[in-house]
Amino acid sequence: MNNLKLFWEVPLGLRLQSNDETVRFSTIDIERNRIFFLSSHNLIYTSHLSSFHETGVWSRNASLPADAVTVDLEPGDSVTSFDYLMENEALLIGTSNGLLILHNVDDGSGATQVVGQLDGGVNAVSLSPDGELIAVTTGFAQLLVMTHDWDVLYEVPLHDDVSDDCHVSEGNSLPVSWRGDGKYFATMNDVSDSGCMLKKIKVWDRDSGELLAFSEPRNFAGAVLEWMPSGAKVAAVCDGKDENECSSIVFFERNGLERSRFSVDAKVKFMKWNCSSDLLAGVVECKSYDAVRIWCFSNNHWYLKHEIRFLKRDEVKFIWNPTKPLQLICWTLGGQVTVFNFVWITAVMDNSVALVVDGSNIRVTPLSLSLMPPPMFLFNLKFSSNVRGMAVYCKNSKNQLAAFLSDGSLCVVELPLIETWEELEGKEFNVEASHTELVLGSLLHLEWLDSHKLLTVSHYGFSHSSDSFQASVVGGLQGFYLREVELECFEDVIPGLLTCSGWHTTVSEGQALEELVIGIASCPANKQTAYIQFSRGQIQEYVSKSGISRGSLVQEQQGFSAACPWMSVVLVGSAGPSKQVLFGLDELGRLHVNGGIVCNNCSSFSFYSNLADQVITHLILTTKHDLLFIVDIADIFNGELDIKYSNFVRISNRKKEENGSYINIWERGAKIIGVLHGDEAAIILQTTRGNLECIYPRKLVLVSIINALVQKRFKDALLMVRRHRIDFNVIVDYCGWQAFSQSASEIVRQVNNLGYITEFVCSVKNENIMEKLYKNYVSVPCPKVLIDTLVGSPPNCPASNKVSSVLMAVRKALEDHITESPARELCILTTLARSDPPLLEDALKRIKVIREKELSHADEQGRMSYPSAEEALKHLLWLADSDAVYEAALGLYDLNLAAIVALNAQKDPKEFLPFLQELERLPAQLMQYKIDLKLKRFEKALRHLASAGDGYYDDCMALVKENPQLFPLALQLFTGHTEKMQFLEAWGDYLSDEKCFEDAATIYLSCFNLDKAMKSYRAINNWSGVLTVAGLLNMGKDQMLSIANELCEELQALGKPGEAAKIALEYCGDVNTGVNLLITARDWEEALRVVFMHRREDLIETVKNASLECASTLIGEYEEGIEKVGKYLARYLAVRQRRLLLAAKLQSEERAASDLEDDAASEASSNFSGMSAYTTGTRKSSAASFSSTATSKARDARRQKKRGKIRPGSPDEEMALVEHLKGMSLTVEARRELKSLLVSLMMFGEGETCRKLQLMGENFQLSHMAAVRLAEDTISSDTINEHAHTLEQYALKVKSELRNSEAFSWRLQVFLPYQSI
Repeated sequence: MNNLKLFWEVPLGLRLQSNDETVRFSTIDIERNRIFFLSSHNLIYTSHLSSFHETGVWSRNASLPADAVTVDLEPGDSVTSFDYLMENEALLIGTSNGLLILHNVDDGSGATQVVGQLDGGVNAVSLSPDGELIAVTTGFAQLLVMTHDWDVLYEVPLHDDVSDDCHVSEGNSLPVSWRGDGKYFATMNDVSDSGCMLKKIKVWDRDSGELLAFSEPRNFAGAVLEWMPSGAKVAAVCDGKDENECSSIVFFERNGLERSRFSVDAKVKFMKWNCSSDLLAGVVECKSYDAVRIWCFSNNHWYLKHEIRFLKRDEVKFIWNPTKPLQLICWTLGGQVTVFNFVWITAVMDNSVALVVDGSNIRVTPLSLSLMPPPMFLFNLKFSSNVRGMAVYCKNSKNQLAAFLSDGSLCVVELPLIETWEELEGKEFNVEASHTELVLGSLLHLEWLDSHKLLTVSHYGFSHSSDSFQASVVGGLQGFYLREVELECFEDVIPGLLTCSGWHTTVSEGQALEELVIGIASCPANKQTAYIQFSRGQIQEYVSKSGISRGSLVQEQQGFSAACPWMSVVLVGSAGPSKQVLFGLDELGRLHVNGGIVCNNCSSFSFYSNLADQVITHLILTTKHDLLFIVDIADIFNGELDIKYSNFVRISNRKKEENGSYINIWERGAKIIGVLHGDEAAIILQTTRGNLECIYPRKLVLVSIINALVQKRFKDALLMVRRHRIDFNVIVDYCGWQAFSQSASEIVRQVNNLGYITEFVCSVKNENIMEKLYKNYVSVPCPKVLIDTLVGSPPNCPASNKVSSVLMAVRKALEDHITESPARELCILTTLARSDPPLLEDALKRIKVIREKELSHADEQGRMSYPSAEEALKHLLWLADSDAVYEAALGLYDLNLAAIVALNAQKDPKEFLPFLQELERLPAQLMQYKIDLKLKRFEKALRHLASAGDGYYDDCMALVKENPQLFPLALQLFTGHTEKMQFLEAWGDYLSDEKCFEDAATIYLSCFNLDKAMKSYRAINNWSGVLTVAGLLNMGKDQMLSIANELCEELQALGKPGEAAKIALEYCGDVNTGVNLLITARDWEEALRVVFMHRREDLIETVKNASLECASTLIGEYEEGIEKVGKYLARYLAVRQRRLLLAAKLQSEERAASDLEDDAASEASSNFSGMSAYTTGTRKSSAASFSSTATSKARDARRQKKRGKIRPGSPDEEMALVEHLKGMSLTVEARRELKSLLVSLMMFGEGETCRKLQLMGENFQLSHMAAVRLAEDTISSDTINEHAHTLEQYALKVKSELRNSEAFSWRLQVFLPYQSI
């Protein structure tokens, strides 16, 4: 559904050297971008195609610069063929006398060379696409194929019966057409034995000259033969006069069989494919004019897309640009050369209405009502001549169409509201031309300013205009003008009907243009303003004036860096005042926005709006790599395109999580032709075949759902969620479940459909979907300000989680706003069953009430508002686990209800009936106790058993011992002193068995069992607790001493010499042992204090010798530690460097392999992972993830066991080295002991030893901290600097930064070096 738009044309006159001279042939040199013309006086004119793009070519008297060279021919000889031979860089000319002339156009002399002469004369010459071969047909119907070095490969007759007198009549051409790859070529010649003028198409092999196929004899019109460059079809023209039909353009396959055809209402004189094979142009001869018509093929239908009329005396001809498929060059006998540049534009307008041009028809299809595949349509607008251009106005409930026709007339149609178009299906409406008093000229770039005013570019006085256009030249009006056209309808507009006639136009005075206009876009905010784009991308604002006075170009806007044939002006900015933004797409695929380039490989773009005022919220674009991107407008202006959309290229890393920013288009070359705005949230794509595909991208669907939620259109949001199979939790999670709970009443009231509400209730789950499933599609959650705007600040919710809170709110809303009915009751039961945890007891209580009402036979009319108890119970069993429902029924202690549940759950009566009968025979408290015990409700079981009487005390004790968590409850239930003491002792025994000796000792103390309390303290080596309890037991001095000695020995064995020293000194009075233990604990200052306190001078030397020995040992350890730190660090750096080099190599190889995979990927991929449920086609299996998860856990467990070992060459060697380095640090206890030792050495006068020890310890600590910091810096970096990443550099850095830190507080100030401030 595309239309062909003429976005600029440049007419220039070729100045011929005499008045009777005419142009006969033309050809193009694609290497040097030159065009050659051959005149009737044998003059060759050479001009550059770049001349059509130079400044000033729109001036009224502009001519085409050209160099002229004469080709000398013998008298009576004439040129029959003219082409450019690229291999020889010369023009090849064939003459009627049989000369093949090579004319050199580059040496300046115009030298010509006769390379051969053929008998019968040269009829036609055709070069192969690769330029290697030349096919020539002669006047004797001979076919010669030769190389560009003029070596003849073969010569064959074209006619079936070869005779000596076979000669082609004058004016009868024998055309030759090559397939695009040059492997085959086709010819057309007369059938000599037929009485009528029948012709036959023959297909030949390039290399051997073998005749491969031929068609049936047909009445072909003229010598029109064109093989499509892509090789699919050979086009020819058949005359339909014998069959009383119109002429037809017929397409043949390579085997000579007819494939398809379409009718033409005029004689086709000449025909040519463009280089991309999607357009077929032809010169047709009508009664009063000649015309160049352009057809295209889509969905098995040929559309007439454009018609350019010329005067018959001009005998127009044309040539396609071989490198630009949409550039057409037309020329006339008088030397008028016009370059037409076309672009494909979508036929789908902003209101989702497709208006497809097909000759004199515009096929109308409202895609928002029905997605009709072309060439189908809803109704047809019929015009008096072929349509050249159109513009649509769709604002303020008005739908108007203006169409410019090839005969120069302007037609206007006012359409009714789209909602009434279904009544127009299948109808055709004839549209009359509007009445005007002033000649409009030939129009370009029609654009509506408002519902009664058009802005257009009109031009006058060129030879491809009709006679009516020429009349304006008499009055001096010639050139290009910017005009306003005011419209007025003198017929009454009938609602529901089309207004196709009665329109009058008033043309304002034009503003002359001196520069090429390639686009006009109206301003969406101001109906009297438009933006005009000129040839180099400059933008000027046009402001309309009232009355018939002309408007003016008021100021220049920020334009594009290149000409953009596709231009749009949109309103953006939903938060705050909106602003106008210009988007433009140039022919190279660069998408321009406000002077910058957003995307470099864009193939089509459109916009989406979910707001009522049509402010654009999203840009939608496709790339040349067949990716569809949906871009938030805010991301463009916030500079987040590269981060979020990866510069609009495919992400090749397969391990990367699924990206929601783009969708893989499943068919190559598909483009956007339309967007359905608002809640529809759809994108319409058209493939190269022509069929339509409507997709619902998940991102747009989510945006429309969220927009509906913000606008409090909860029913619309729910319907969209159901239609597109989006997770229902979106409704809850976008604004948070606390806010949803406050809006539940309004949601239930709007939806008012219990089926939909039940479906929603069953889908609520305890996770945030917006942060998990849809985090790649909707980036930001609803802000708190928006929540407050929607529902106010939510109070504290009584429920504990999302599911319970939401379902409680829904249940309350159902009870308050929905009339009582069986469906409502079932929905309420659903909310109870789906709660987390399920409120099955509450549900059964409601069913119990219904059952009681049924049994009482009361309120027979009220029973109609409730379901039957059996129906409600079956509904509950369908929602919840049957065993859980049965246990919940037992928990209500209603045996009859439990029996009913069991029967409806299809349980075996042999299993549940004996148990229920046994319970029925028990007293109430014991029955409840048995049920609680079965349901493992031990707290209730203990309460019921305790209330059964003192005779069940032993059973209570046994129950509590089996379930120790009941001990606190038992102490509350049994308040008697004896019973309480027994429970406390049992509790202490349990804790002692569980090795919780500290708590057990406390419990034993509370029940005055001191012996067991002492054993508990002794078990955990709590010597203070043991000695305290011993004091409570009034033990003798000898017993206390014995216990103290035992504790002292035990603490020594456990490696706690400091605590053992305390017992030896305080309870045993053994100073020698106490001092030795303090020396073992390296508590040097305390040892000296004790020695001097007890005046034991004999122990002073012992402490001194021990301290000196310890200092010597530490100095050696620190020296060895410094050496180890250096060794481990060097090994780490070597391993890290090798790992980085290997990673870089693997990454480069992986990137190369990924590029190959992308190039070899299927063009028809069906990965629709970025779309909604209607277009989602693939799901990933999770079996592999389970196995891989289990494997990874086992691997992690093995690695955990081996952690701490450094295995050279292992994958974990780097981290093991770093962890080992970190483990070599000085602990807090080591620093305390070191400082105590330094102080003691100073007390003994060993200053030199003290200084040496402090220096060595400081060096070790600096080296260690520097090595750890270096390792941490390089472990997160991809490079290692051999000069910066050294231990010496980091040691200096650590020393300067941490010299006064807490880590070095153990040092003595007396040995610190002087530091200047």
